Amino acid sequence: MSGAAPARVMGFWSAVALVVGSMIGSGVFLLPANLAPYGAASLLGWGISLCGAILLALVYAQWARENPLPGGSFAYTRAAFGDRAGFFVAWSNWICIWAGNAALAVAFAGCISALVPAVAQSRIVSACVALAAFWMATLTNLAGTRESARAQIVLTVLKLVPIALFAFVAVFFIDAANYRPFLPEGGDAFDIAWGGAAITLWAFLGLEASTIASGSIREPEKNVARATVVGTLIAGLLTMLACTVVLGVLPREQIAQSPAPMAEAAAHLFGAPAGTLLAITAAIASYGALNGWVMLMGELPAQAAQAGLFPRSFGERDARGTPRRMLLVGTVLGSVLIVANYSRSLVKLFEFSILLSTATSLLPYAAASASALVAARGWRSRSIAGQGIAALALAYSLFALLGTGREALFWGAVLLLAGVPVLHFARARGR
Repeated sequence: MSGAAPARVMGFWSAVALVVGSMIGSGVFLLPANLAPYGAASLLGWGISLCGAILLALVYAQWARENPLPGGSFAYTRAAFGDRAGFFVAWSNWICIWAGNAALAVAFAGCISALVPAVAQSRIVSACVALAAFWMATLTNLAGTRESARAQIVLTVLKLVPIALFAFVAVFFIDAANYRPFLPEGGDAFDIAWGGAAITLWAFLGLEASTIASGSIREPEKNVARATVVGTLIAGLLTMLACTVVLGVLPREQIAQSPAPMAEAAAHLFGAPAGTLLAITAAIASYGALNGWVMLMGELPAQAAQAGLFPRSFGERDARGTPRRMLLVGTVLGSVLIVANYSRSLVKLFEFSILLSTATSLLPYAAASASALVAARGWRSRSIAGQGIAALALAYSLFALLGTGREALFWGAVLLLAGVPVLHFARARGR
């Protein structure tokens, strides 16, 4: 092992592909099943999440322009609030990534089940398929950052085109009756908006991907800022449209029980071959997002170790500049999450994983926004509008955090506290 720094092998379009590829994955294909109980009222959650994601993207873009620190949220938090705060944000962000990778691997298994129904019929088989996808993505990333970035561009194109075609064609086949009643019986608009915002935020996780990998991106002060905003808009609007179209094509009861609702909607409208094509696209999308997030799973702790927040061993890289050790550790932890919860159905396992990942992502989002409020006073622009955006992004992050629910908040807190011994070890070694 060596401490070789990563080469700056990614340009603007590679950075956009990393953002879009990290965001458009399982969400666009599986979220309709989790949102079906909310019906058309899920649009309230989508609206909140889209606005919140754009606010967060603008905050990260502002940081990238003014002070393009590698590592993203934890680097920004450390600059504003010190090492201890930076550590917990880095630790929370890392938990978010490997828990999110578990969700993406489960989503891949759900997509495969649309092609091979036997996968969904056996929870052991579905868990094995998810684990195989997780480890395959890890092996791809172990080959090096350049190879992973090239794979990310190809996978992003392969999934964007079919999703866009489905969304823009299927919109003409929507049955308005599927959107009625707007509020489910006995539903409360505020509770639905709150819970829906927490679930739909999953589709926007990864918007900060280029800031985490900024050490591998050329001209980060320019390319990271632009890629963050452009990627968030592309992925956010397309995901929101596609999921809403699915809810208008099939009855909500049918969607709620489907392991691959978008593929089912395509088969309903255009026949079995279209459903098969969407199922293949869904598998590619989930795997593409998994590939991007696995890259971040190794890169984030390596950046934190380089900054002195994590133990030095977390930052060790091989001759290609790949953080091999932390890629393997994160993959093992995500695999444990899949195995420990395999008794749940695919839909329920996916929902638990995304809520845990979302809860642990919102602390870094809130911290990055709060850091921008503090740091903006020393920036060149000193924009009042920028501080206003940061304040709104902070309020949104706290609102969405409470909406993730008690189970996700409890386990998120437990995993966050598990980082305390690592913090003390890192500080002791630092002294």
